[in-house]
Amino acid sequence: QVQLEESGGGLVQAGGSLRLSCVSSGSKFRFDTMAWYRQAPGKQRESVALISSRQTTYLDSVKGRFTASRDRIKNTAYLQMDSLRPEDTGVYYCNAAGKVGRYDYDYWGQGTQVTVSS
Repeated sequence: QVQLEESGGGLVQAGGSLRLSCVSSGSKFRFDTMAWYRQAPGKQRESVALISSRQTTYLDSVKGRFTASRDRIKNTAYLQMDSLRPEDTGVYYCNAAGKVGRYDYDYWGQGTQVTVSS
């Protein structure tokens, strides 16, 4: 059974930094894509950064402030968040998705809370 576990969230003042990590276990194959999503209170979940084999795409509002990376061999992902703003507050989720053979997979972590105070 594949599991994703996020860590690194917390409370930080505006302008501060946090680094999120996503560790996976139970996978016997390398993930096609890994991504970071977030969900603010009362809002829909949104994609923050999507890391594919070719490129990394970011939500417009985090460009230049967040940097996503991954270790393809270990199936881990990271999100370096700098110059944090109160509007970055939310629960951040790690996602792994793709296809192996005829099987489509889409795994989610439990999320880690990020709170940015003004």
